[in-house]
Amino acid sequence: MIYGANGYTGQLIAELAHQRGEAPILAGRSPDKVRPLAERLGLPWRAFALDHPDLRDVRLVLHCAGPFSATSRPMVQACLLAGAHYLDITGEIDVFESVLARDAEARQRGIVLLPGAGFDVVPSDCLAALLHRRLPSATKLELAFAPLGRSSPGTLKTSIEALPRGGLVRRGGKLVRVPAAHEVREIPFADKRRMAMSLPWGDVATAWRSTGIPDITVFIAAKPGAIRAARLTRFAAPLLGLAPVQRLLKSRIERTVRGPDANERARGGAQFWGRASDGSRSAEMTMSLPEGYTFTAQAGLECARRVLSGAVKPGAWTPSLAFGPDFAATLPGVRVGET
Repeated sequence: MIYGANGYTGQLIAELAHQRGEAPILAGRSPDKVRPLAERLGLPWRAFALDHPDLRDVRLVLHCAGPFSATSRPMVQACLLAGAHYLDITGEIDVFESVLARDAEARQRGIVLLPGAGFDVVPSDCLAALLHRRLPSATKLELAFAPLGRSSPGTLKTSIEALPRGGLVRRGGKLVRVPAAHEVREIPFADKRRMAMSLPWGDVATAWRSTGIPDITVFIAAKPGAIRAARLTRFAAPLLGLAPVQRLLKSRIERTVRGPDANERARGGAQFWGRASDGSRSAEMTMSLPEGYTFTAQAGLECARRVLSGAVKPGAWTPSLAFGPDFAATLPGVRVGET
């Protein structure tokens, strides 16, 4: 089942599954939005809210309905009760922490919990694991990415939720709050060097689980204006956290933002960089991949296929722990480089 199939990313995943001859159940909260997509693709569908989930005869849910801060917990609970594997495409740190903490429950119920089965965080998690494999003694991990394309409404609404909370890093194995864009540096991506600012990305949760490296910072490539704007949110955080302001910003996104079209996705791409160090030695690697939403559709379906095949034992996993550090490199258009 693809839940949230009528959303931007959910629809891409549903269309790719259909192209491959697969027949997932398409689901979402609104029948008026799910039914037309299902009828166009000739796929079965269901409509239900998460307070009354309908997972009859469902072996796996690929959960695509954000913001995952609100939707993940009830869907995980529904999957545990139904004995269905749970995958999602979140990038939210709190969601990773919450889902991965339910490892014992997943093992007891005989299911797999796998958050972050898309652009967030398959490539960066695998890059972290590759670096750790090269330098097992690493105590510091830095990751950076440059998404070369527009964001979907769902991605931007999730970002709006995170604005009032500032930055987040891992230090000494603990999550530590820091100011927004607290660190700015130049990153040597595979295609060119770019300025980047630190941000609270999912890897401060997942890379810790995957590698055990205690100090982790993640950066995103950004232009000077975006870096200045991020730093200004330090002063506006109390205002940005007010419910009416959140609703206003999200409603504006819904009215004005559309995700990248097919031509933009075909032209787009993303660059990743990572460095692990132990104080005396370091290892650096890069990764180049297709546009982020295209990658998410490919990665999400491949994760689902492997879980359904029985390739992953019950429990809560990061992508690299479930499929190995080389997993991302097996996906179409992904190239890994060593420096």
